[in-house]
Amino acid sequence: MIRAFRARQLELATWGIPLLYAAVAVALGLGVPRLETRLFPGVSASVSIDAALAIYSTVGSGMLAFTGIVFSLTFVMVQFSAQAYSPRLVLWLARDPVIANAVGVFTATFLYSIAALTSVDRAGSGRVQVFSLVLVAALLLASICMFVALIQRTGMLQINSMLAFTGDRGRRVIESMYSPLDAPGDRPDRAQYATAPVTQTVVYTGRPQALQAIDVPALVIHANHCGGVAEVMSCVGDTLLDSTPLVRVFGGSPVVSGNAWRGAFALGNVRTFEQDPKYAIRLLVDIAIKALSAAINDPTTAVQSLDQIEDLVRRLGRKRLEIGAFRDNTRTVRLVIRFPTWVDFLTLAFDEIRMCGATSVQVMRRMEAAIADLIATLPAERHAALRSCQQRLTSSIARSFADEADRREASVEDRQGLGAPREPRPSA
Repeated sequence: MIRAFRARQLELATWGIPLLYAAVAVALGLGVPRLETRLFPGVSASVSIDAALAIYSTVGSGMLAFTGIVFSLTFVMVQFSAQAYSPRLVLWLARDPVIANAVGVFTATFLYSIAALTSVDRAGSGRVQVFSLVLVAALLLASICMFVALIQRTGMLQINSMLAFTGDRGRRVIESMYSPLDAPGDRPDRAQYATAPVTQTVVYTGRPQALQAIDVPALVIHANHCGGVAEVMSCVGDTLLDSTPLVRVFGGSPVVSGNAWRGAFALGNVRTFEQDPKYAIRLLVDIAIKALSAAINDPTTAVQSLDQIEDLVRRLGRKRLEIGAFRDNTRTVRLVIRFPTWVDFLTLAFDEIRMCGATSVQVMRRMEAAIADLIATLPAERHAALRSCQQRLTSSIARSFADEADRREASVEDRQGLGAPREPRPSA
């Protein structure tokens, strides 16, 4: 069963971590001076009371202003990048654990300084606790380190870093989900189970949410318990609306409750990379077509996006995508889930960019090179769909460029778009 914390990991990272830092800082600020006085009554710092008060108050007030300035600038940069790239992508960077930990360390430094301030010259003792002063210095040093890490993270907002970040997430999920192409496929044959009567239909209830992940082992166990075949009606990445069908059970008996079926689906406000190789390609395509819009007009960014997209498509082409039938211990099919096909991936990867960049010589040349290289490097069983993409690209160039010389120029294969064109490949 998918546990509840999986659906709330991002929320915990954004507010749970800073809250934990704050609670620990207050506890230490109130407890450490008392503990130090009890265990080391004769130990005192060689700093005057006035100097200690000045240090604590300066660190506390300065850290509060520093935190406000740093994060105001950070969120302005994030907002700017959301407008330039994709708000769905920048959302992942805004929820980076480094940002949450930086907020926590800054807050802890402020709160500890204020709490420790109350222990200086407690009851007229004339003492300044050593460990409290050392801890304030350590927190101040940690704040500087977190500030440097935060600056490094904002460097990810550069276009090359954003594209590499998205591509890495896509490569990771492709490797985890799919087997090599020479592995046997197990795509379900609906005719083998759909003839049985439908014994149970489970629907989603609630506000619109994205289907983030599916707990396959749990669903197989439920279907085996029913004695039938469970067909998942929605794909990972779909937005579920109230009364959207989730699971349909063919055959067997409805002995598993609807809540048990629904508990195997992880839902959230946004799509995630987990179990969703389409999402990384979707984000890269979003960046490319936004760069090709009239407001931005940056075809070079679209070409850089195609670099990452081609790599993901090439990796997918070497994987066995024909999956979706899941079996129990007796090798009986118990669960059927729809996954995108090779054609689905190609359509997502190239069609929108081809349409939005149809008048860009740079983009057309890069797409010519991408499709030609995919045909040259992928197995023959992937070629038919690639040839179809190639034909549609040729048709788009013919429609978009009225001049014959422009058509020839746009049809050249060039991995840089406008760089070092290669000789046309001989026709197969």
